[in-house]
Amino acid sequence: MAQDRGFRLVHHDQLASTNDEGLTHAKEGDPGQLWLVADTQTKGRGRNGSVWSSPRGNLHASLLLIDPAPPHRAAELGFVAGVATAHALREILCGDRRVTIKWPNDVLHDGAKLCGILLESANLPDGRFACVAGVGVNCRLHPGNTRCKATNLSTIVGQSVAPARVFARLSATMTHWLDVWAAGAGFAAIRAEWLSLAAGLGAWVGVARPSQTVEGTFRTIDATGRLILEQASGQVAIEAGDVFFSPRPVSSATAGG
Repeated sequence: MAQDRGFRLVHHDQLASTNDEGLTHAKEGDPGQLWLVADTQTKGRGRNGSVWSSPRGNLHASLLLIDPAPPHRAAELGFVAGVATAHALREILCGDRRVTIKWPNDVLHDGAKLCGILLESANLPDGRFACVAGVGVNCRLHPGNTRCKATNLSTIVGQSVAPARVFARLSATMTHWLDVWAAGAGFAAIRAEWLSLAAGLGAWVGVARPSQTVEGTFRTIDATGRLILEQASGQVAIEAGDVFFSPRPVSSATAGG
């Protein structure tokens, strides 16, 4: 169990944001290995500052780690969290292989968003480096006004799935995959596992970026976690963007990288 490995848990009825609470604990000198869980959030957020719906009945959890790896490897934690969360949800759903990961770290069920992960970090005044991995799982409710289809565990299972049950599995799988990652030394194993869970691998995808949308065949992620697309002109490496699945165009033309 995570508690046996020195991880601690602080539960709140309500927070503005579990990620913000984690960073506040870090700035106050917390040693890390701390889970923050809230029944509801008033200012939950996703990547790029998007609003994350945080109703009571869903899981809102963040894990604070202090100096988990050299700062240049910190982004790898997002892939660790994605693998751990996907495995936790597959276990709850009796091994359901329709649970997949959309790059970089959204967890889907049959193509619908089930979970979002937000990784944030901060250099602390005392020289330590703090990372917070926030995990939001739709356990009982999901928003209906999103650009991409969403779902929740209770709808999938056909009966209520409590956030506490999901957290129990997540805290265990996270501990395991953090050990596999080994502060970055084991990222090759994390990458291989992530690719085995990847949504759209080998398919035609688009990646929306602020300046343009790039399309191509999703070939792999590289050793740093960048998305590799195959285009007629060659391979393109994508560091950030929102992936969407689109039909392959009739012509061989693709957007520039």
